[in-house]
Amino acid sequence: MPRTLIVQTAFIGDVVLALPMASALRDAGFKVDFLVAPRTAELLASHPDVSGVLVYDKRGRDRGSLGFLRAVKSVREGRFDFAIIPHRSLRSALLPLFAGVSERIGFSGPFSALYTCSIPRSSELHEVLRNFSLLEPLGISPTPPEPPWLSPGRGHRKKARAFLSEHGLDDGPIVALAPGSVWPTKRWPPDGFREVAKELLRKGIGVVLVGGPGDIALCGRVADGLSPSPAVAAGKMSLMESAALLELCSVLVSNDSAPVHIASAVGTKVVALFGPTVPAFGFGPYGREHSIVELDLPCRPCSSHGGKKCPKGHFMCMKRIAAERVLEEVLVLLGTGT
Repeated sequence: MPRTLIVQTAFIGDVVLALPMASALRDAGFKVDFLVAPRTAELLASHPDVSGVLVYDKRGRDRGSLGFLRAVKSVREGRFDFAIIPHRSLRSALLPLFAGVSERIGFSGPFSALYTCSIPRSSELHEVLRNFSLLEPLGISPTPPEPPWLSPGRGHRKKARAFLSEHGLDDGPIVALAPGSVWPTKRWPPDGFREVAKELLRKGIGVVLVGGPGDIALCGRVADGLSPSPAVAAGKMSLMESAALLELCSVLVSNDSAPVHIASAVGTKVVALFGPTVPAFGFGPYGREHSIVELDLPCRPCSSHGGKKCPKGHFMCMKRIAAERVLEEVLVLLGTGT
């Protein structure tokens, strides 16, 4: 059974969007491992299509040349036949090369010389489909893949159910709100999330605020003073516990960030808010029954990732998104009308 390593040491969403490759490779008879950053390893630990997970802590324990060489040694010991490298970075390209992986497939670009096969990266495809194109040299059909999927374990689901029960959310629809993002310009202003939460609560719809430890203060600001009070899960759950929580929700409202991809991977409908970036970059929610909210402005898009400040100084791409419009999209996905 050929052994394949998928190298994706970027963000949480990038790892989720790489999962269809693992599923297709496994179905084709390959054994699949991932090389990822520490914060994303949990997503893969119990995934049935993933045989193993190598962790490269490039910003911590493995920072610098000695850490890089440790990662090289770890990959070499895996005796991989192929490396699939969707992450476009010099480190990701060099690592399997130095580890002696004989066949290395990545996207055409500045690191093409470090691969044995380079595939043109289409700017018009969703990231799932772009990633899937890297499998063509292995004889795997370019037929559109199934959406990424995650399967939280029994313990993850137990904690998620207990959390909702503690907040009186045992029955009825629940809407999750994810107001955070690594990039400040990707964040819809908290007042927008607050207004949506207020109206949902007024209609008797449960609301839970989700995010990581860095989103605790932001979620608190959204929830402050609302009555009834929404449940705040930010910082209280691991990635897979958060996935289990989102699985129990009917709809997620999120900025262009990791929760979009986690929610869609557990079958939850998504209302995704786009400002400095656009879905055409390939990072919108993948699959059906999702909704995109964005504005048609001449200054959009202004960045491939987002940034710390609006380059125009007005931040209109997010400030002008009306809470009423977002609420309307949520209600449509809930099937309760407009």
